[in-house]
Amino acid sequence: MKLSVPGRTTAAAVIAVAGLLTTSAISSAAPSPTAAAPDISVANVQAHLSEFQSIAASNGGNRAHGSPGYKASVDYVKGKLDEAGFTTSVQEFTSNGKTGYNLIADWPGGDADQVVMAGSHLDSVDSGPGINDNGSGSAAILETALTVAREQYKPAKHLRFAWWGAEELGLVGSSHYVDELPADERSKIKDYLNFDMIGSPNPGYFVYDDDPTIEKTFKDFYGGLDLTTEPDEEGDGRSDHAPFKNAGIPVGGLFSGADYEKTAEQAQKWGGTAGEPFDKCYHSACDTESNVDGTALDNNSDAVAHAVWGLSA
Repeated sequence: MKLSVPGRTTAAAVIAVAGLLTTSAISSAAPSPTAAAPDISVANVQAHLSEFQSIAASNGGNRAHGSPGYKASVDYVKGKLDEAGFTTSVQEFTSNGKTGYNLIADWPGGDADQVVMAGSHLDSVDSGPGINDNGSGSAAILETALTVAREQYKPAKHLRFAWWGAEELGLVGSSHYVDELPADERSKIKDYLNFDMIGSPNPGYFVYDDDPTIEKTFKDFYGGLDLTTEPDEEGDGRSDHAPFKNAGIPVGGLFSGADYEKTAEQAQKWGGTAGEPFDKCYHSACDTESNVDGTALDNNSDAVAHAVWGLSA
């Protein structure tokens, strides 16, 4: 997740497309109650995190935009998706004088005029390997995509997954993607789901409250686990959902907290330690595999799949 800078205008805010996007503001279709998602293996998600950790360790300790570690992360995810039968493409852009990459993966089939899209940023900051921020979201949607392939899921809507570059520099990769899409292609995206930091070590359960149907989809899932959620305020507008929202596309997503401190009320509700940050290693060198809470990662990965299956049925 990128840093919040007071008074700063993100790249997404300058996308001058509002007048072209009346059709893309259509509310999400209600999820089918019969579209039960399979359980996502948290062990597999953690294996992807281990790979991201190894990539960072072999490439100067990070996976930041323009670094060999970032390109190796893209290659790792792309290789898994290609082997599973996805149609992948790599979109290049330039930021800070360095080449960046977005990775897009489409699952064959489904109504091409109704796209459900899930995305996470794949880059870290320069100061660390970025395993919670945002290896966690990237690994969860990767394993969800691979589960789609293993299950040979045949959704009514078209499924698309994305791993964004240069989020930490101001949502650059996702803004570039939205900006480059023709208006008629934007209007086909009926839901965009964003997953940025979902395994924080002192976790909260935060759900984006931008679109009521997507929000309800997630809240229903957590209700089944007897987990109470809160609206995401700390991360609002600070991650890759913002360009999509600014373009009139319904958005939703999950967040387990960054450098805000957990309150006593939240600790009573979710466990953990009051008065400490949700992620004490946010944007630091200690954001390693040991900085991820396995229970939160497991619950949130299953929530990713629940929404992907439910909204695409």
